[in-house]
Amino acid sequence: MPLLEPHHLHEHRGRLLRTARTLCRSSHDAEDLVQDTFERVLRRPRHVAPGCDEPYLLRVLRHTWSASARSPGRRATLPAPPDHFDALADRRADQELATEVRAIRTAMTGLSDPLQRTIVAVDVLGLSYAQAATTLKTRTGTIMSRLSRARDQVARAVAANDLSDSGVATLSLPRRSSSVG
Repeated sequence: MPLLEPHHLHEHRGRLLRTARTLCRSSHDAEDLVQDTFERVLRRPRHVAPGCDEPYLLRVLRHTWSASARSPGRRATLPAPPDHFDALADRRADQELATEVRAIRTAMTGLSDPLQRTIVAVDVLGLSYAQAATTLKTRTGTIMSRLSRARDQVARAVAANDLSDSGVATLSLPRRSSSVG
């Protein structure tokens, strides 16, 4: 297997940062997590299968975050949905969209860890089912099942919130086709 080229790491920085923002409470912590991930990867040469650089880096990022979350000072930290959801709502200056984004973000925070990781991998990061399965070290069928449950739970939580606020549910989450790839 070829070596992971250190000078190509910057190509994956954007996706790693989006994932780190999902796991951390702030952009500053996300930056630190990405830097810690790069440091961990650069400590020694890594052999990675061709085309698997990004899933490998995402897995190292997740392990780095897990290790830091287990440290005594970080145990109370819970993962938060990405900060860029709020930026999207602010750019459009649409109050309804901003309200819906906050409701989705809150609903995602309430998901179990496996469901949250799956919905972030597929719906936020745009990984295919196969890439998400590789990154999360599970089967493609498991990704599809978890994603379905995660979307349903988010939709139900947002709909329940909409019904209690206005009497009408307005959420429509995009569905991916069931094809694997």
